[in-house]
Amino acid sequence: MSEDFLKVALAAKEAAAELAPLPRAPKDAALRVIADALVAGAAEIVAANALDVEKARGSGTSEYMIDRLALDETRIEAIAEAVRQVADLPDPVGEVIRGSTLPNGLELRQLRVPLGVIGIIYEGRPNVTVDAAALCLKSGNATLLRGSSSAYESNRVLVRIMQEALADTGVPAGAVQLVPGLTRDSVKQLMRARGLVDVLIPRGGASLINSVVEESTVPVIETGVGNCHVYVDADADLDLAIQILINAKVQRPSVCNSAETLLVHAAVADTFVPRALAALAAEGVTVHGDARVAAYGDVVPAEEEDFRMEYLSLDIAAAVVDSLEDAVAHIRKYGSAHTDAIVTRSVSASRRFVALVDSAAVAVNASTRFTDGAEFGFGAEIGISTQKLHARGPMGLPELTSTKWVYTGEGHLRTSEGTVLASAKPA
Repeated sequence: MSEDFLKVALAAKEAAAELAPLPRAPKDAALRVIADALVAGAAEIVAANALDVEKARGSGTSEYMIDRLALDETRIEAIAEAVRQVADLPDPVGEVIRGSTLPNGLELRQLRVPLGVIGIIYEGRPNVTVDAAALCLKSGNATLLRGSSSAYESNRVLVRIMQEALADTGVPAGAVQLVPGLTRDSVKQLMRARGLVDVLIPRGGASLINSVVEESTVPVIETGVGNCHVYVDADADLDLAIQILINAKVQRPSVCNSAETLLVHAAVADTFVPRALAALAAEGVTVHGDARVAAYGDVVPAEEEDFRMEYLSLDIAAAVVDSLEDAVAHIRKYGSAHTDAIVTRSVSASRRFVALVDSAAVAVNASTRFTDGAEFGFGAEIGISTQKLHARGPMGLPELTSTKWVYTGEGHLRTSEGTVLASAKPA
């Protein structure tokens, strides 16, 4: 482990110990100071980001990915506003999840507590740098941030501004740390820092997530690839289905909750598929269709792998299915358990779809684009978990905590005969 990494990891661990017992007020005040500092430093941030964008364009990065990387003053103000919204949210630390008085008189409580030091490994989205730092700070955690090299200049300036802002508050500046280095070795050090880092959260594409899950010795909360489906049922309002499909695919195609696959019930395919192909073509979307979809128009013939794709672009896979059960089977086979939507007027169909689809989020007559911490009212999110342990779906403040049990007695002693009070025990 390099001295540079060890230095920031130890600083984060020390800061986590200082953060854990802090009440809400100093944390909220610190977040508001950070938000103001980001806005004040917008010109410097934009200048650093321009270097990253120029480098990305020079290396042939797609415009969809550059859109995720790019910052301007408007986006920086939005990032700062997200930090202020986190400050306004309830503090989960100290919340009593459950409690009771046991028959022996012990008072038992289960409380939310910070996880400790959270490592975040993520790709070229510098807004994640601030979102993650803010959510971790509010929930009493220190954070080690390892963004992609494509956003290094942006992240370096963002972290420095946040650290300088914290220096004037009651929150330790070491609570926000940037992992040094641009090579994969620095990522490996973070993944192997068991004892210094309490949990890792990867955010990005399938290769990044799989690498962290498979190679890390630190516990991992797996955020998921977004192969999201829109299923148009036999009893769908077809006008509504077109609107939902276009919003889910086109509104922002480079994010994990955009739709990547369209499934259409055979009973409405003759009417709906031609309309859908025309609407998608008008938005510049390339359709990768199965043979049944291809019968209705000009599409790219779909290979099986197309149905597993997270395109993150103006591309979508499409298939015709014979039943709701076939749609569910398709989602189970090819989906990523992120977000899947049904468009239908049938209450029984919607209930069956919700019951059968095992995803982190299921949408009924709504766009997949709503699976998002801010849209759910959580403020900024740390990621969208598609695993089943600890947290699932958009991860807000409560998902960045663990619990501890506290029990309070009056001299309670456990003996072979049962519980006795110390004051009642014979001298």
